[in-house]
Amino acid sequence: MINTTPTPSVRLPDAQLTHVGVYVRDLSAMVAFYRRTMGMLLNDFGEMNGRTLAFLSRSDNEHHQLVLAHDPQRQFGSESSLNQVSFRVESLAALRDFYLALHPLNLAGMEGRHHGNSWSFYFFDPEGNKIEIYAVTQWQVQQPWRRPMDLTQPLDVLEQETAAYLKEVAHRPLAEWQAEVRERLAEANGHEEAA
Repeated sequence: MINTTPTPSVRLPDAQLTHVGVYVRDLSAMVAFYRRTMGMLLNDFGEMNGRTLAFLSRSDNEHHQLVLAHDPQRQFGSESSLNQVSFRVESLAALRDFYLALHPLNLAGMEGRHHGNSWSFYFFDPEGNKIEIYAVTQWQVQQPWRRPMDLTQPLDVLEQETAAYLKEVAHRPLAEWQAEVRERLAEANGHEEAA
């Protein structure tokens, strides 16, 4: 069993995941893909140390949320070593709208999933990296847990499906879980109170 308690040797400040860097084979195709499917802006583009780098974002708070790097010397295996890159949207309605906008593109691996604590859909970029678009629910469900989800259904049907799924799995309010995590983080980092 993996120990899930953080064990820092020093008190750690808050650090949030804000961007991911991915080595790519075809930089132009990948930039075009993320601009078209995710609506990302290309904020910067250039070369450093033999690599060509593209910096993309959908946030005015983050210069880049995704860095695509092309290194002509890099050897690639047959599969990506990246598990997934996840993008959060504000609501189930926004998730459904995003899904419906991308659905006509027939993206590889496109499927909806209900995780209890989130609604999601997944697809692959042109180089086989898994992309997740998700919205957070108001519940916390122990992971991993998932059920299929058809995001072409009307919102009221998706909400009814969510209520039915919650009858089959232990869950609690997200706010309760968040309070517990804040306490655990404060304790693990030696803070008197959580930030």
